[in-house]
Amino acid sequence: MSYYAWIVFNVLFVVGSGIYIWLFHDDLSVSVITGQLLAQAGILLFLVNVNMYFIFLVIRKAKIRKLRTTLAKLSRKMMKAHIPIAIVGTAFVTIHAIIMLVELGSRIGFFHGKLVSGYISILFLVITLVAGYLRHQKSSGLRKKFHRTTAFTFTVAFTIHLFLPLY
Repeated sequence: MSYYAWIVFNVLFVVGSGIYIWLFHDDLSVSVITGQLLAQAGILLFLVNVNMYFIFLVIRKAKIRKLRTTLAKLSRKMMKAHIPIAIVGTAFVTIHAIIMLVELGSRIGFFHGKLVSGYISILFLVITLVAGYLRHQKSSGLRKKFHRTTAFTFTVAFTIHLFLPLY
């Protein structure tokens, strides 16, 4: 039953972030809209990667064999896409950050809470990528836990950044 709650939470997060981005930010410049679209695409890609943890959790905890085998097959395919998804998501977020820094930095100030939370999010993204790289080079329990912890910390940081008001 908790699997359905997680699916509902993910859908509500994606829909809620989309509504928040498009209804509560009224800047209509083409570059800012492009930055918003890239951020939203990055959010989706990072959520796919973060949700892999929960797929593995369901595989370990589920009592229904068919569910476990179906998710195990899905997870094998997803693991092959994990690194490319992270690279594309990072590219989207990097372009988003550059656009917003150039477009909004001079308007709202480079030390505005929204931008500072973005800096912190990018810092955690870099740490997560380094942790993922280290884990990919040599997998160990410590590296696995470090990558997972930094990924969740990054997720919290970008969620805070996402919902901070711009003005």
